[in-house]
Amino acid sequence: MRGNGALRAAGALVLAAGLLGATLAPAERATAASAPVPANLRPNLVAYYDFAHPVRGNPTWERDRGRSGTDLQLVNGGTRMRVWDRERGPVLRTGQIAPATAGNDDWKAGVYAEDGVASLRAFNGVQETTVMGWFKMTGENPGLNSNSADPGDRYGAIGLAGILSGTSQGHDVRALLELITVGGEMKVVALGRRLDGGSSQTFAADADWTTLLPRGDWVFLAATFDYDDGTMALYRNGRPLPGSYTLTGDPWSVQGEPEPDTASPTDPRGIKIGGSYPQNTREANSCDCRMDDLMFLDRALPPDEILAQYRRSR
Repeated sequence: MRGNGALRAAGALVLAAGLLGATLAPAERATAASAPVPANLRPNLVAYYDFAHPVRGNPTWERDRGRSGTDLQLVNGGTRMRVWDRERGPVLRTGQIAPATAGNDDWKAGVYAEDGVASLRAFNGVQETTVMGWFKMTGENPGLNSNSADPGDRYGAIGLAGILSGTSQGHDVRALLELITVGGEMKVVALGRRLDGGSSQTFAADADWTTLLPRGDWVFLAATFDYDDGTMALYRNGRPLPGSYTLTGDPWSVQGEPEPDTASPTDPRGIKIGGSYPQNTREANSCDCRMDDLMFLDRALPPDEILAQYRRSR
């Protein structure tokens, strides 16, 4: 699936296989394809994770291949969270470990700092943002709510990938690609917050989420955020998704002077992937998923660039 015929170098494959260790069966140590990030995206690519580059000497962290150097922790599962996918090669595996038991052992990824993650300063006062990547539902979603006394209660959201706000407790976000319950139905959404502690806004896709993300299929999703004009957009496999906003009025307080409007002038407290609370203080909104090529940019990509990246990375 990956790469449009551009093959990984043999040496890189050997290195990746060695670092992945026991997760790679011998029959699966085959040549995979890879697509580099194009030059037009590089200046805005703040963070990028392909889950084939463990941090040297600390393989429970994933190396950032974007410009910020924000390495990512593989929470609870460590190196076991890097698995070999026959379509995409090394990918991230997230999900609950004991869904019927109250606990805090879900596999997720992220980084968190209460004073803000300085390497993510590109999102401090940012005017635009894009979050995008490849996602595959692999199990039953949404997961059982391990924080609830009701054994049949399920989370109202399925965590994909997002950037935390500057005052986040590990859940609140500045920019998020996720699935949440809207009007009693689970929806694929872009959810953004311009001001720390302020109102969020949600743009929800119209289509049924199980049609957009069928179990076992890799899907490329992207969400764009423009904090100046107060707009968001969603894309699936490079094409815009019809949808609607859940709030009317001016939830981001963008009307009036001064201009342009930007996100709060604070460093984000981190990144969350596959669920909330990357500092591992609570289990919430886990995703039984595989993920790959996650990108966080400080520009809202137009439709043609999102389509081009989808074609390049499939």
